[in-house]
Amino acid sequence: MTAAETLADIHARIEKAAKVAGRESNVTLVAVSKTFGADEIRPLLEAGQRVFGENRVQEAATKWSALREAFPGVELHLVGQLQSNKAAEAVALFDVIHSLDRSSLVAALAKAMTAEGRRVPCFVQVNIGGEAQKGGVPINDLPALMDEARAADIPLAGLMCVPPAEKEPAPYFALLAKLAADNGLTGLSMGMSADFETAVQLGATHVRVGSALFGTRETD
Repeated sequence: MTAAETLADIHARIEKAAKVAGRESNVTLVAVSKTFGADEIRPLLEAGQRVFGENRVQEAATKWSALREAFPGVELHLVGQLQSNKAAEAVALFDVIHSLDRSSLVAALAKAMTAEGRRVPCFVQVNIGGEAQKGGVPINDLPALMDEARAADIPLAGLMCVPPAEKEPAPYFALLAKLAADNGLTGLSMGMSADFETAVQLGATHVRVGSALFGTRETD
């Protein structure tokens, strides 16, 4: 399929999943373009996609400068882990950050946002499966971290998670939706290429889709 056909197919699947769940299909498709170059991204831009996700600050800065000039209206989302010492660069480059997960990052982002003169909406990443190797705030520590972010005038877009691999994702998506509701948030960044339809059925407002749009990555 062409990029336009692939994009239309993903949107159709999102709409179908929303219909099954009896909800509106107002889901933001974040096309995760990490590791893909400008030549691979351009066809999706030409097909009308404007929201893209990147994992690394430096990689995004390198390839998106020219693309943003050529295609106005692009919205860049940082969907990977963020080191505190990259906070200033991230705030300058990205429109939304999906990986706020610790106090030190709250402080670094708040300082960077004040210096840059812009407040960047952030999803709080939750370690939904309690996995030691993954980023994300532990569930028990979520309310305190949210309080810190609000006190620092960081706009909270919602919650984000990456469920444990090789496990049924639905219970984890449902838990994230409950945590968001319990904490007064409506945004849910959850669901990737293999499970975004399940995520939509359980309330996702943002799905992060990479390989289903771009094909298999050679590197991560």
